[in-house]
Amino acid sequence: MDKFITIKGARENNLKNIDLKIPRDQLVIMTGVSGSGKTSLAFDTIYAEGQRRYMESLSAYARQFLGNSEKPDVDQIDGLSPAIAIDQKTTSNNPRSTVGTVTEIYDYLRLLYARIGVPYCPEHGEPITGSTVTEMVDQMMELPDRTRCTVMAPMVRGKKGTFKDLFDKMIKEGYIRARVDGEIVLLEELDALEKNKKHDIDIVIDRIVKGDNRSRFYDSIETAVGLAEGMVDVLAGEEEILLSSNYACKICGFTVPKLEPKLFSFNAPLGACPTCKGLGIEQKVDLDLLIPDRTKSIAQGGIVYYKNIVNTENLEWQRMKALIDFYDIDMEAPINKIPKKKLNYVLYGSDRKIAFTLNSRSGMTSQKEDFIEGVVPMIERRFLETNSAWNREWYGSFIGETVCETCHGARLNEKVLAVRIGGKNIYEWTQMSVKEALAFMNTIELAPTERKISSLITKEITSRLEFLNNVGLSYLTLDRLSGTLSGGELQRIRLATQIGSKLTGVMYVLDEPSIGLHQRDNDRLIATLKEMRDLGNTLIVVEHDEDTMRASDYIVDVGPGAGVHGGEIVAAGTPEEVMNDPNSLTGQYLSGKKKIDVPDVRRKGNGKKIRVVKATQNNLKNVTVDFPLGMMVAVTGVSGSGKSSLVTEVLTHGLQHALGRMRIKPGECKEIKGMENIDKLVEIGQDPIGRTPRSNPATYTGVFDDIRDLFAQTREAKLLGYDKGRFSFNVKGGRCEACQGDGIKKISMHFLPDVYVPCDVCHGRRYNEETLQVKYKDKTIADVLEMTVEEAVDFFSNVSKIKHKLQTLKDVGLSYIKLGQSATTLSGGEAQRVKLASELQKKATGKTMFVLDEPTTGLHTNDVKKLIEVLQRLVDNGDTVVVIEHNLDVIKCADHIIDIGPEGGVEGGQVIATGTPEQIVEVAESYTGNYLKPILERK
Repeated sequence: MDKFITIKGARENNLKNIDLKIPRDQLVIMTGVSGSGKTSLAFDTIYAEGQRRYMESLSAYARQFLGNSEKPDVDQIDGLSPAIAIDQKTTSNNPRSTVGTVTEIYDYLRLLYARIGVPYCPEHGEPITGSTVTEMVDQMMELPDRTRCTVMAPMVRGKKGTFKDLFDKMIKEGYIRARVDGEIVLLEELDALEKNKKHDIDIVIDRIVKGDNRSRFYDSIETAVGLAEGMVDVLAGEEEILLSSNYACKICGFTVPKLEPKLFSFNAPLGACPTCKGLGIEQKVDLDLLIPDRTKSIAQGGIVYYKNIVNTENLEWQRMKALIDFYDIDMEAPINKIPKKKLNYVLYGSDRKIAFTLNSRSGMTSQKEDFIEGVVPMIERRFLETNSAWNREWYGSFIGETVCETCHGARLNEKVLAVRIGGKNIYEWTQMSVKEALAFMNTIELAPTERKISSLITKEITSRLEFLNNVGLSYLTLDRLSGTLSGGELQRIRLATQIGSKLTGVMYVLDEPSIGLHQRDNDRLIATLKEMRDLGNTLIVVEHDEDTMRASDYIVDVGPGAGVHGGEIVAAGTPEEVMNDPNSLTGQYLSGKKKIDVPDVRRKGNGKKIRVVKATQNNLKNVTVDFPLGMMVAVTGVSGSGKSSLVTEVLTHGLQHALGRMRIKPGECKEIKGMENIDKLVEIGQDPIGRTPRSNPATYTGVFDDIRDLFAQTREAKLLGYDKGRFSFNVKGGRCEACQGDGIKKISMHFLPDVYVPCDVCHGRRYNEETLQVKYKDKTIADVLEMTVEEAVDFFSNVSKIKHKLQTLKDVGLSYIKLGQSATTLSGGEAQRVKLASELQKKATGKTMFVLDEPTTGLHTNDVKKLIEVLQRLVDNGDTVVVIEHNLDVIKCADHIIDIGPEGGVEGGQVIATGTPEQIVEVAESYTGNYLKPILERK
């Protein structure tokens, strides 16, 4: 078999007709500066062709369900294996998808609980077991001889009623006696029971003196089982024995259905909590959203729902005003001063009928007397009933997610939660972290029979848990929603699942699996990748991490620049060969010939700070920490230690809430001090700058407004009477109406992939011919949108306003992207840098805080260097930058570090060390400090 994957004439995106040979069954790293074409080569060419060939082996009927892949723009690829891509696309925000379900551990757990789980009565704590009639008779035969036994069928337990029909039916069937409320009586002498009193009724089947009469016991017990749905009550002398063929409590009769895997699924009606339907949460009115400021009165709009209709003729307000008057509620008093009982009438409705008058707009009046609905149940009812998208959004603005009051977030009903293994029900099992679950599986005590039944299941569960542990995810709990996972976490989960499949001869294509991983966990990830390689697979990994590159078998360096300046193979070979190649930028950083310098001095800041007091969000353990202002602050720690909980949920959301964004709920902490030192907070994430192809870097940064202004001021535009709006592709007038300014048309091809073709009217230029008559320096508005940032900086060199905005895009390392490039084609890292550029254009206030979560994602070391320069510029302007980061180059350049840990999950959530990088390396307990030490020593 060919030992190489041979690529000839690859031209996808910016690839320049490249030829390449990649060794098979090796760990191959594809690297290069951002936008160089490495993803185009790895995913859009190699993986796309591998997948397409597999698809083509299927029938046309099967392909219509799977969707087809387009043939990449490449002449020939040989030596391909079936391909699996493990990229960073997060799963949908399906509230039913958890870490347990994604990894299939939960499926094995359901099977385990169905096979060896033991139900326990939730009230009495007694194990619930079912017996066959033979086993029940065996139990009776163990009684001492001559024991007087009364075999009864329990028919009623603690229910109200006369039960006359039941007695008549039993008499007709030939039964003579019953035990009613503890007393045995003749059925014929019974009158109807007291209707409003709870009763216990057992029908007497037989009275037997125990001897050698097994068959009589068998007949009597079998009759009782049939009559009382599996239950039998035996009075044996002074002792009372409750027997059951079902899973039922012997004391109270609490029953559990037959144990099967489906019963333990929160996605099946059989096992799901009946209140929340297996979601674990309910959508209810959040009082913090309804009354964000309790110092306001009702008259001042303190209850936001009534804010615009207080004291108007609105019918809703008239009803509420009648309730307020009836209960003598002071509308002018701050809401926090209104007695709770009175406020509850406004929130939840009247407890009696109230007479009120309604005045309609037409002048008609009507008298009514009725219960008046509170604002909370009214919003919840209308949110569910409305068919209007606008109304649903309005009512939804007051709705928050609360933990289900019935199952308390367990998602399952009480019968499922009654089943235990090793003292834990299935929900308690999923609440454990991967690390805790592994320890539990290794120490659980099972009976020999249970161990034999469950051996294969426990082996599968344990191996999957070990894989998750080995890729640095020991802190994740199995009930964690998959929608809350980062791209890197999700990629590593899928990686662990693939290792578990033990496939060989497969080509895996991965996209930066080291994202979000602390250096401490990197070694374990590298060992996992090598394990997959050693099974006989080819791994092609798009990666920038230096440790991973050094551990690889082969490196392909794509470049030399980005966009039009990239798309070539700069170097290819072993790590040593690439390091010795003078043309390779990556090699120069790997060998140490190039490096990011440590700053000579650390900033002292402006003396002010923001203090988070006693934060308890997620796994944070009463954390009190200072964020000094006027500095670059790096928050570090192993994965899952609590960095995002502290920075994003507590600090950022707390500041946003204080700055007026009431819809954002701050994380749990006692208080945040020093907020008066900040007047603006900018959160720069990696989410797209726009969801549609119409959004692009030029429109997002605002430079397109200035460019349209410039075109509107040209002589031709003035002669034709064109204003600024004429040069927008989003509105009628100047745009091409055939494609509505998109420049492309989508053609649906049934079971083949959708085809995008340039508009046949404007030929992809977005504008009509009349608009394109207007030119600035011989270029139309469409020509400008096709320019790269680098070209546009030169073209608009004489227009300082435009040049300044474009220069910021160039400064953040985006010189290669086109001004009109669709937002949907930008990577997360590129989108983040477009946002950074947009912020750089604005005038510094000295009171702005920038918060970035892992901005180095997707960045080559050379791009990280540019990013650090940009962040330092922001701080030099007097503003504050807070960055969550694992990249040691960024950490070593910070003025102040907050190290969270020591571990992930429940073992994290504490501040391990704070101070300058030089101070952090002196703290022995800090993992970050340990890895930072050799880097600072090389300074």
